[in-house]
Amino acid sequence: MFRTGALAAGSLLLLPGLLSGCASANAAGAHVGYADRAGPTVIGTDGSARSRVVAALYGELLTGAGQKVRTADTAYASPIATAQAVVDGRISIAPAYESTLLRAMPGGQTMPGNMEATLSMALPPGIVALPPAAAQGGVVLAVTRSTAGRHKLRSLADVRGAGTGLMLGGSASGDPDAPSVAALKKVYGITLTPAGTAEAADIRVLRSTDPVIARDGLVVLADPKSVVPPEHVFPLISAPAVDLAGRTALARVNTLLTTAQLAKLTASVDAGETPGRAARAWLRAKGLQR
Repeated sequence: MFRTGALAAGSLLLLPGLLSGCASANAAGAHVGYADRAGPTVIGTDGSARSRVVAALYGELLTGAGQKVRTADTAYASPIATAQAVVDGRISIAPAYESTLLRAMPGGQTMPGNMEATLSMALPPGIVALPPAAAQGGVVLAVTRSTAGRHKLRSLADVRGAGTGLMLGGSASGDPDAPSVAALKKVYGITLTPAGTAEAADIRVLRSTDPVIARDGLVVLADPKSVVPPEHVFPLISAPAVDLAGRTALARVNTLLTTAQLAKLTASVDAGETPGRAARAWLRAKGLQR
């Protein structure tokens, strides 16, 4: 479970190995890498449908802002590997996720309330975490409509009134952000039985973009005490590669791209639609592209 705390002013956290073998820094300390040189803005992804469609949104918005854009030839193994590629200067921009990025840092179990400031302090000079979208790609806990109705469940705080017979499990149970039965007991005072990855669990641990949530009409339980850390998606950029017009364009999705919208986009790509086509359709629907 992530704790709330404060970082000492002026402290600098770096991803393990983040600068090893990467591009050099100039005399002023600013990052200089391949992706910062003259040429198109290079967008990278981790290869997942979610990452690919978010990267396509970024590409369309940057193109509309007058920047030349191309997608990296390599799909990286994970969001952390993609972040490393931004820092190394191999790519200019990539979708990143708050808690995933912080977890890779020394002391990553500490999460100050101001995430934007935290990431700004943590990243090397010249690497910028732009403001996040409303959409989250992290873990959620959900129940069927019948379970929600039977036990009057709308939030994790309500589960206490359901007694001790409910099981906790699901496809995202092994995720680093998935709360354990012990954590839920401590924070909410609820008693659950662990069920691993069993899909038949009463309270299901899922990724927020899992299409089963919409398909089965599951009720996502609110988490008022934040036992699950935030995982908003945001653009991680090499500062010289994205100008002010580009940053302004990227910010236009911040309130419009919700978790439900991201889940729909991810599902469409999983179903075979190209990320570019899905991104363009969504941007037009939201009035962000003609």
